Amino acid sequence: MSNFVFISPNFPEAYRWFCIRLRENGVNVLGVGDASYDELHPDLKRALTEYYRVDSLENYDQVLRAVGYYTGQYGKIDWVESNNEYWLELDAALRTDFNITTGLKSDEIEKYKSKMRMKAYYRQAGIPCARFAPVTDREAGLAFAREVGYPIIVKPDSGVGAIATWKLKSDEDLEAFFQDIPPVPYLMEEYVPGVVTTYDGICNSKGEVLFAASHITRNSIMDMVNEGVPTYYYVDRAVPADVEAAGKAVLRAFGASSRFFHLEFFRLTEDKPGLGKRGDIVALEVNMRPAGGYTPDMLNFSQSVDVYQMWADMVAFDELRHSYDGPKSYCVYAGRRDGKPYVRTLDQLEQQCGSHARLFTRMPDALAGTMGNQVAIACYDTLEEVDRFVQDAFALQAEEE
Repeated sequence: MSNFVFISPNFPEAYRWFCIRLRENGVNVLGVGDASYDELHPDLKRALTEYYRVDSLENYDQVLRAVGYYTGQYGKIDWVESNNEYWLELDAALRTDFNITTGLKSDEIEKYKSKMRMKAYYRQAGIPCARFAPVTDREAGLAFAREVGYPIIVKPDSGVGAIATWKLKSDEDLEAFFQDIPPVPYLMEEYVPGVVTTYDGICNSKGEVLFAASHITRNSIMDMVNEGVPTYYYVDRAVPADVEAAGKAVLRAFGASSRFFHLEFFRLTEDKPGLGKRGDIVALEVNMRPAGGYTPDMLNFSQSVDVYQMWADMVAFDELRHSYDGPKSYCVYAGRRDGKPYVRTLDQLEQQCGSHARLFTRMPDALAGTMGNQVAIACYDTLEEVDRFVQDAFALQAEEE
């Protein structure tokens, strides 16, 4: 029986399903988290053989002691995983200290954390990348702006969800940015006009893709965070051929294995010299974990699968042991913001969706900045229906004169 230490198995709450499916596959699942045991979902409690509470997952010594305790109680630990970008470095450090070979160690993690390092692997895969430069000083920033033209994007070298990312449209914007540079490594990139399309899935120890899907975000994630534009995206019914080819090439370049992956690309909405023609694929970011929020559930709804089970099959057997042959549909997410005068309440929107409704709930506060506070997820057979749902979800009451 494999010993699997799951870091923070209670957050996001749906991650309990990873633990449940592991347990059903005969894996010994051991939890480490900073929530009290009483706060855990009853199904998660049943899936865990034992749960070790620490005061803070930020305290590495406490987490180290927890995994050391499990080693003493159950023998060598075979897996350590959180499936969470925030704990990626913690996972790697634990694998390094306990010589766990089923995932990334500390000396490998930088290529997945650093946006600048990623670009070399994208180029190795033959995928064009936006020109970039590390943020150093005002003069270098102005020189980069002269080279690529405005707008330019500034973002942390390590970060997710377009947090602390801005579009600079002029020398004045650039001057303002350099007057208050954040105290972490930043990079500048040329602006890429496009919609975000992804390659999401699971690969085995040989890097073979066991499952893949794709979702599309039409609005800029940066604008969702900074300007409050509507947060919505949808899972495609099938993976476009060019996205699949690019995704597999990137996985090979990175040497990805035994992972849930989330690869992001731009699809150009206009010709961009040096990058490609309208409709071409351009590199964005690589993430070795599931896409955020309720996206794993959306993959299930769209593709009639159970990604939690597929991932657990990969862990336990290095292959799929369950087959799925249900209908495929577009699964659309609308993340609404509290305080906006929407025409329909969330309950009314769910009732209007009828049999198309899948999940209507609240987003945890920790994820609401990017994803919105109110979650509305539905499935449809056509993109026209998806567009109508989005219009209805974000329709605002008319202002009184």
